[in-house]
Amino acid sequence: MSKTQNQSSNKQKINDNNEVCTDLLTLYIKEDENRKTPNGYYGDKFLRDTVLTNFIAGRDATSITLSWFFYLFCKNPQVASKIRKEVNDAMMINDNWRNFKEVNSKLVYLHAALCETLRLYSPVAFEAKGCIESDTLPSGHHVNPNTLIIFNLFAMGRTKSIWGDDCNEFKPERWISEQGKIRHEPAYKFFVFSAGPRTCLGKDMALTQMKLVVATIIQNYVIKEVEEHEVVPHISIFLRMKHGFKVKIRRC
Repeated sequence: MSKTQNQSSNKQKINDNNEVCTDLLTLYIKEDENRKTPNGYYGDKFLRDTVLTNFIAGRDATSITLSWFFYLFCKNPQVASKIRKEVNDAMMINDNWRNFKEVNSKLVYLHAALCETLRLYSPVAFEAKGCIESDTLPSGHHVNPNTLIIFNLFAMGRTKSIWGDDCNEFKPERWISEQGKIRHEPAYKFFVFSAGPRTCLGKDMALTQMKLVVATIIQNYVIKEVEEHEVVPHISIFLRMKHGFKVKIRRC
């Protein structure tokens, strides 16, 4: 990236309300330029990977998760009934969608069902991490610098040693504590949003968006799957449905 390009990209942008707007990439570049090291702190590779991650996380991940959610919603009528009741009860108390913050706090079972969907069908099926220095994994395996370690999130969500004997079942209840709140699971166990310094910054926003979409749809429509249609995962960068998900929809 040339100095001229840097200067051009670092120009502040003014919107219609005469407010200064700065994009995320510009913020990274500015902080990089303020470092005293010869090559900066982030470097072009880090900036490239960061921007690519934002594109991946912000584009298809949410829509793919919602597709798998409604597939599981249709396949599990008891769960669907509980979600509908929770949404209806929450909306009776707060019937103004503009005040979704209060509604959101009451959608515990729906939140749990989305987490369970992400456990079984993580929209990004594989995660890759690089090793900068020699290290030893908790398993005892030694890794050398520049070793690439790949995590299979699809398999992790179905591993008995991680999630128990019922790991293949769709059970939102596993996410709810005895106090009726969302049970915390370690990020290295529920790896969908990554962990440590690389934890997804948009996690809470994404879950809130999905709850809003689901609540709006089930308040207005009845969804029924087309039974003869085959639904299987197509494993690539994203865990899409190979043939899509066909449904019949009618207004409530």
